[in-house]
Amino acid sequence: MRTLLLSLCLLALGTWATQCCHAQASPAAVGPGSSLAIGGTFSQYQMDYGKRWLGGTGVFADLNLTQHIGIEGEARWLRLNQFANTNETTWLAGPRVSYGYWRLEPYVKVLAGQGHFNFPYNYASGNYFVIAPGGGLDWHAGHRWRVRLIDVEFQDWPQFTYGNLHPYGFSTGISYRLFCACGLPRK
Repeated sequence: MRTLLLSLCLLALGTWATQCCHAQASPAAVGPGSSLAIGGTFSQYQMDYGKRWLGGTGVFADLNLTQHIGIEGEARWLRLNQFANTNETTWLAGPRVSYGYWRLEPYVKVLAGQGHFNFPYNYASGNYFVIAPGGGLDWHAGHRWRVRLIDVEFQDWPQFTYGNLHPYGFSTGISYRLFCACGLPRK
């Protein structure tokens, strides 16, 4: 998963370099292009193991290949409100489709990756496959800043030790756009 996130960052850097290093003038009219934003979140999840709500922090990166289609990668550590050291960590990535309207940008996503679960009293821990469809709403606070008003995910851990695990939760946060090959600033 870390290799995938590093590859996405290198791809974004290559895209940025090709946009910046041309010796010719920019075209007179261009449409929105690729962009890369990174951010942080605070999350609340119903962990579906003991029916307990856990809170935690996370980081994410959005690599938009076009105006509406992109890739999102995220990592989340749920450690707040844990009982007997029972917690979850996830590393997920997948496609993201968005549609901006004025300063609001609703999106849907389907992420997949690895989840790490620590069982009560540190008796055991395990790594499991996770798939997480979801969606949310971002608000463009300026040319580079976005506020993630709400992000909702419904996770499925199909290979969990004691049968399927179905955590669900929501996140809120903020992101900063590192670069945009958009031509004109986006409002």
